[in-house]
Amino acid sequence: MNYILFDGPSRNALLPFTYTRPVADIRIGILTIREKWEKYLGFTTTTLTEEYLEEKYPMVELEENILINASFLPTIELIDKVKRLQKNEVILKDNEIIAFFATEAQEEVDFDSFTKIEFDSELIQLKNTWDIFAHNHAAIKADFELLTEGRRSEPIPDTVNCIGKNHIFLEEGVDITFATLNASEGPIYLGKDSIVMEGSVVRGPFALCQGATLKIGAKIYTGTTVGPYCKVGGEVNNSVLFGYSSKGHDGFLGHSVLGEWCNLGADTNSSNLKNNYAPVRLWSYETGRFSKTGLQFCGLMMGDHSKCGINTMFNTGTVVGVSANIYGSGYQRNFIPSFAWGGPSGFILYKLKKVYEVAVAVMKRRNVTFDMKEQRILEHVFELTEKYRNF
Repeated sequence: MNYILFDGPSRNALLPFTYTRPVADIRIGILTIREKWEKYLGFTTTTLTEEYLEEKYPMVELEENILINASFLPTIELIDKVKRLQKNEVILKDNEIIAFFATEAQEEVDFDSFTKIEFDSELIQLKNTWDIFAHNHAAIKADFELLTEGRRSEPIPDTVNCIGKNHIFLEEGVDITFATLNASEGPIYLGKDSIVMEGSVVRGPFALCQGATLKIGAKIYTGTTVGPYCKVGGEVNNSVLFGYSSKGHDGFLGHSVLGEWCNLGADTNSSNLKNNYAPVRLWSYETGRFSKTGLQFCGLMMGDHSKCGINTMFNTGTVVGVSANIYGSGYQRNFIPSFAWGGPSGFILYKLKKVYEVAVAVMKRRNVTFDMKEQRILEHVFELTEKYRNF
């Protein structure tokens, strides 16, 4: 069977992260959504997404296809129903499409003629950016079970202080010494070739993905994911770093999400709680205004390739677009557009030529090539986000 993950109606509410990737490639828990579906299904998937992303994320369409709404995270029960789908059947939850079996071109599907199957069990769905960290505890636990079932952890060195050792899993090549791992509230997963430097203190659920590093004395609280090849130091609470991003020094990051290729300068701090303890409002690309999250704790949402200088202070509930370069004393604005250069004293345009130069240099350090596909995506995002840059 050919499985296709489509963005679905949540795509715009998940900006700025979906400016540079399909919904399927958002990381929540240990794995990306795509990796979860592929692991459960036992098949590779392709993507139905925005046209400008298709060069990097192409779709393969055959005569028979099962299309899956990528905003839903898979479960064993859901996978069973998806695999049992027959032609012209659709799975729904609260009138929203989860998956359907199509035998014709996607744009010609008439769901009125489909047999409807209601899915009543609980599912995690990403409807907003803050859902990524809000559901990360549960997603780590589910991924931990998926990845470790029937497997044995690599030995934990004797110098490591462990609580709940049976819920700690080390992949091959993990380098850890003189650290504390507390899995009493949830599992701890250390990915292949990851590094936990001495003095680090971790409370699960926690995921440190392949090649990622916790620096000396890092303090990591529950519900945190450090994606592949990220570097993290200081204090982090209930946050998700997608991959290749760095928060390498002291400073606090809480209830936040960072895309790929981000960098937080030394002593950067993000507020995740308002002084009056009021619910946080967050900029929404979907509505074009600040929207209610219903959350008391909500920190920083930062799109791919954005960076900030030392001692940067982010307000509670701040959204930073793609490829912004932020610096300066004082609290930053709650919404910083893509390709903005500056800080509290004002912004100017971060010109594409400079954006490309920095991207080439940054990615080269991790042995990744900034190619023309990446450049064309950023060019398109630059055009899409022009309306937000009033400077």
